[in-house]
Amino acid sequence: MDAIKYLEDLERRAELGGGADRLKKQHDAGKLTARERVDLLFDPGTFQEADKLVTHRCRDFGMDEQVIPGDGVVCGQGRVDGRPVFAFAQDFTVFGGSLSETNAAKIVKVMDLALKMGAPIVGLNDSGGARIQEGVLSLGGYADIFLRNTLASGVIPQISAIMGPCAGGAVYSPAITDFNIMVEGTSYMFVTGPDVIKTVTHEEVTKEQLGGAKTHNEISGVAHFATPDDRECLRTIRELLGYLPSNNVDDPPRRETSDPVDREDEALETLIPASPNQPYDMHDLVHIIADEGAFLEVHRHYAKNIIVGFARLGGRSVGIVANQPAHLAGTLDIDASVKAARFVRFCDAFNIPLVTFEDVPGFLPGTRQEYGGIIRHGAKLLFAYAEATVPKLTVITRKAYGGAYCVMSSKHIRTDVNLAWPSAEIAVMGPEGAVNILYKREIDAAADKDAARAKRVAEFKEKFANPYVAAARGFVDEVIRPRQTRARLIAALASLDTKRDKNPPKKHGNIPL
Repeated sequence: MDAIKYLEDLERRAELGGGADRLKKQHDAGKLTARERVDLLFDPGTFQEADKLVTHRCRDFGMDEQVIPGDGVVCGQGRVDGRPVFAFAQDFTVFGGSLSETNAAKIVKVMDLALKMGAPIVGLNDSGGARIQEGVLSLGGYADIFLRNTLASGVIPQISAIMGPCAGGAVYSPAITDFNIMVEGTSYMFVTGPDVIKTVTHEEVTKEQLGGAKTHNEISGVAHFATPDDRECLRTIRELLGYLPSNNVDDPPRRETSDPVDREDEALETLIPASPNQPYDMHDLVHIIADEGAFLEVHRHYAKNIIVGFARLGGRSVGIVANQPAHLAGTLDIDASVKAARFVRFCDAFNIPLVTFEDVPGFLPGTRQEYGGIIRHGAKLLFAYAEATVPKLTVITRKAYGGAYCVMSSKHIRTDVNLAWPSAEIAVMGPEGAVNILYKREIDAAADKDAARAKRVAEFKEKFANPYVAAARGFVDEVIRPRQTRARLIAALASLDTKRDKNPPKKHGNIPL
């Protein structure tokens, strides 16, 4: 009986974490505790904790008098929508959630199990960093985690939630994982903090400005989602997992839908403006064609000239990539290229078909882009699409100009089904620019230059401001009415259900990083 009471006491101490006062402080800061987060992440009653009684081994700096079962991280497995998922949640109430040798060993163990079992791993980060009292042992623990992140990449989905501080070496684990979700107002991440920056570079910046949710969602692109609080963060993780397979061997989950697969929407017939230079919102198209209009956008606040995210078509998960004419005219720049390239590679790694909506006038011109390496970064997106072997479908809604036409999942880089609307324009460049090059001498010599230019522009538009030359060459499989888009895509996905393709044998390609 005494043995049972001793066990119950240990478990109670583990569940109390840093104690009632620190738990209250966590709540006062607008944050849930590690165990509350775990309870919300998993289906009720399914979480099975591992290593609940683990304690640190440090006996220096008075640490021998501060021993708490669990050692600042809650680890285990449970189910999300009935599917197995592994997770760890750092407990900021215990030593500030700092990483120790044994704390890291717990995380590594659950990561190894997730990899063996072929199940996603979710990390709920809320930590002050490496435990200073342990020196190199805590640093070694980080490296052990980084190795698992790298080995698991492309094998199982890895999701990181930043739900408090995440600084120094700790940031590199989330950086390797597939998706980062940050909580507004209570989370931040940076390699060096404001005090160090002030000392070294004399810049003054707050933690929020340096590494808050807004900064990493809008400016750096390090984070993929920003949520208002912990509960919404955990709900987003569950929603995201619903689109993903458990591993790189499984297919994405399919869901029953009451949305008719042959549904047509007349609103698409008038989506494209009469003027080729007038913007429209590509989100409207995505929401119209998706099952129940549901679209989980990834990187919504970053590189807004391209849209990426997950939807379902006929119950199948698909990855959406779409140029956004409402921002920078839908041009491809450095940030948009990198954003889309990483998303394309994720979908390819996890057997998620890619659907591309194209309206791109080209790559963004300017010295800033050229000096920043738009050639190299643009090549990343080209590489990602060309490398991808999942079913690939493209719909050209309006402009498909120059090299950007090639990059955006064209027929020439192994795209399976290429569709176009009657409003599609496929050419090396726009009519005005092309005429200025092709007929410069003729126009300069004309008595009425404007009339001469207008005549040649009209001729160019007649030849290239439509999809029929490309269709005649087989570069576009079918020209469809806009309202048919959903039905055509779902039919194409069904026909590609058994697609098998592969790349030449190699260790890995050398993407232009």
